Amino acid sequence: MHALKLTQIGNSVGLILPKEVLARLKLEKGDTVFVTETPDGVALRAYDPNFEDQMDAARAIMKKRRAVLHELAK
Repeated sequence: MHALKLTQIGNSVGLILPKEVLARLKLEKGDTVFVTETPDGVALRAYDPNFEDQMDAARAIMKKRRAVLHELAK
């Protein structure tokens, strides 16, 4: 567990993430971090948790409409 301090950044307040946390999340300067609420508090993620749901829906449509997509690709 890492304790993080809030710090003033211009007119905003931000967190400084230690190198170990950045490496574990595979994040670099300029990347987007997603904060989601969980039953235990909040979680920082390097990906949008809704994206997987959207991809599952897209895969289902692509599977169902495979012939149409094949014709469109020609």
